[in-house]
Amino acid sequence: MKEQEICDLLKTYLDEERYTHTLGVRDCAVRLAGRYGVDIDKARLAGLLHDCAKCLSKESMMSKMREAGYELGRGIFQNEALMHGPAGAVVARQVFGVQDPEILSAIECHTTGKKNMSTLDKIIYLADIIEPNRDYPGVDELRAAAMEDLDKAVLLGLRRGIERVLATNRYLHPRTIEAWNDMLSTQKNVDRGN
Repeated sequence: MKEQEICDLLKTYLDEERYTHTLGVRDCAVRLAGRYGVDIDKARLAGLLHDCAKCLSKESMMSKMREAGYELGRGIFQNEALMHGPAGAVVARQVFGVQDPEILSAIECHTTGKKNMSTLDKIIYLADIIEPNRDYPGVDELRAAAMEDLDKAVLLGLRRGIERVLATNRYLHPRTIEAWNDMLSTQKNVDRGN
């Protein structure tokens, strides 16, 4: 599919606000991909499709995930915010024809993170939280960090997300804990020169 066809189809899946956010993520992902030597076309497509399931109902998300063989464990199904990444990977494959496992991985983990994130995974994770339409305390610091050191920026983004979830007594996804521990371990090894 050409980008315009993808955008036209996306508009049928997303509300106007989510579509605007999606374009911001796409543009931010392209900038970060250029900065960190990642395939720009993959970053563009993952950025465009990262939220393709966001406006589906919880039941539709669960159905998509069942079709793809996802185990419907309690954790990921606490709310739609935790489901839309994995459901989005299914929609990206089934509806938009994406077969590239790197792109599907970036879509799947863009909300929770995961252990052993690829550079593309990290780019989409960050692009989602720092795109130009985002406005919250500390976003400018995150944007600056993203252009300086991708891993430190992901670690900072994870920390802020974890703090926000804990402050509101919401479910902290196990993948986020794994991502935090993995990124922290990697960063400490880099800081020690290992």
